[in-house]
This record gives sequence, C-alpha cells and structure tokens, in this order.
Amino acid sequence: MIRYIAQRLVMLIPVLIGISIVTFSLLRFIPGDPARVMLGEHATAEQVAEFRKRMGLDDPLPIQYIRYLGRIIRGDLGRAIRTNELVTTELAQRLPATVELTLGAMFVACLFGITAGIIAAYYHNSLFDLITMVGALIGVSMPVFWLGLILMYIFGFKLKWLPPSGRITPGIPMPTIPEVYNIHLTGPMGEKVMWLLNFLSNFYILNSLVTGNWVALVDCLKHLILPSIALGTIPMSIIARMTRSSLLEVLHQDYIRTARAKGLRERAVIFRHALKNAFLPVITVIGLELGYLLAGAILTETIFSWPGMGRLVVDRILARDYPAVQGSVLVIAVLFVFINLAVDISYAYLDPRIRYE
Repeated sequence: MIRYIAQRLVMLIPVLIGISIVTFSLLRFIPGDPARVMLGEHATAEQVAEFRKRMGLDDPLPIQYIRYLGRIIRGDLGRAIRTNELVTTELAQRLPATVELTLGAMFVACLFGITAGIIAAYYHNSLFDLITMVGALIGVSMPVFWLGLILMYIFGFKLKWLPPSGRITPGIPMPTIPEVYNIHLTGPMGEKVMWLLNFLSNFYILNSLVTGNWVALVDCLKHLILPSIALGTIPMSIIARMTRSSLLEVLHQDYIRTARAKGLRERAVIFRHALKNAFLPVITVIGLELGYLLAGAILTETIFSWPGMGRLVVDRILARDYPAVQGSVLVIAVLFVFINLAVDISYAYLDPRIRYE
C-alpha cells in the first residue's frame, strides 16, 4: 500500500507539469493585454510598456514559463497582477469557503442520494422506485443557476426562513483562532504555525466550533443550506441512480440468497453484505463528483454571493490576472488528484480482495 501511494505521488509530478503548461498556454491565447486591462484604455504606451516590464510580461513565453515553474518548485505561486497580493494569501482566504460549500453539497448529495438509491433498489419496480428515478432525471437536468434563484426566491425572500446570499451576516464577529486564544508565535516555525492557524480560521464552521462561537456557527450553517442544496442536486441524482443500479445487481447474487436462507435479518443482509459490495462504484462516483464540485462551483458562488475560488477565478480571468488563475487551477488540480487517490485507497478497505502491490 505504501509503495502504491508513493508511486501515485510521483505520478502527480508530470500531471501537474502538464496542467501548468496547458493553463499557462491557454491564458496567453485569450485576447487582451493584462497591462491594458489593468491600466485602462487611457494609459499611455510608455505606462503599458513599464507595467509589462515590471510584471515580466515582455519576456518570451518560454522564459516566462520557466520562471513560473521555478517559483512553483519553491512553493511560490507569485503575486496577483490585479491586487499585488501573494496568490497563496488570496487562495488561503478563498479556498476554505469553496471547501465548506463543496462538503456541504456533498453531504446533501450523499445523505439523500444514497438513502433514495437503497430504498429504490429494495422496493424495485414500486411507486417509490419510479418517483425516485423520475426525480433523479429531473435533478440531473435542472440548471444550477435556475434552482439557486428559485431557492433564494422561495426560502430567502418569500418565506424568509434562510438567508438568500453571503457566507455570514454582517456584524456577527468571527475572530480568528489565534485572537481568541491569544496565540503569538515568532521565528520561522512560529510564523508557519500562525499561518496555518489563520488559514484554518477561514473555515468559518471549524473556527466557530473551536472557538465556541455558537452564534456564528448557527448563522454560518443557515447561510450554507441553500447553496449546498443547489450545488448538491446534480451529484445527488447521480449518486441515487448509481446506488440503485449497483445494489440491484448485488441483491441478485447467490451469497445474498444464502444469507437470507440462513435467517439473517434483512437489515444485516442489506447493510453488512449487499451494500458494502455494491459501494465500490458509488465511491468512485462520489470521488469524481467531489472533485467536480471543487472545480465547478462558479455559478453557485456567483448566484449566492459566496466568496469562494470560483468567483475569484472568473474575476481574474476577466482581468487577465495570469498568476492568480494559474495558482487557482493548480491548487484545484492537486486536490482533485488527492481525492482520486483517497478513493483508490478506500477500495482496499471496502473489498478485501483488492490488493495494491
């Protein structure tokens, strides 16, 4: 197992290099000069030339890529052209919001998708099975932006049960973990620990739990419900259909009939024997959908004014902010690869017959 994980981590290097090349090239093919976009239409040619020289945009593309690759190796994603902030700092502020939204959407998708799939498979060809499959078809076909607007209108403006947008209500304090516990560390290692604590503080739900800020916790969960439902509808439908089809196939196996003939309770037959063997394709779908949600929450974040990476990438593409876009895509790619690795490792736990040599 350790050897397999090490091999997968080594394979990550050419994957990331390929992603960096594609991202670097495609951004340069987009019409528009970042210097002209940032300085405006009324900037003089001298100002544009000076900006391009300062940002290294006047060098040949191979030189720019080698310089960019050298920074990545050192763990430096560069500075954003638009704000002159470190890209790592911007990502540390935006990534936690996207991760919280993704996990919330996946929780909704798995909770309702797996449950509906199990019941539909057990009561095959029943009315519930028909309703579940029709609902799954509607869920897959429903545009996220349309569903998000409908949820905002009904639950946010008409019923006023949940906040329609944002991540937290303005005015509710959200102090960081170091501020609450008065943590001040110095030195190279201390600075890294402080950066990690501040990064974890940007996960509002985790921060509220650790610091005991229950008012902020309730408010953050309320803000998370609507975007999680909107974003999780499509993966919920896919997971429900996959769970149903995989479980139906397993329920007709000989060992299931043997388990029932031995007098095992139906709950034990379903959850201990059938579901565990039927869960491998479901785990694969969950892993893929989790990666897609991390990379594809742009519409949901825009509709609900969610300050995540999706909105950051869109804004920076429009501004031709090369370092910010490249850094965001690279981080998402790394997360996607590690999610797939975790899915592969989970196979060995779910099915003892699988061994990684």
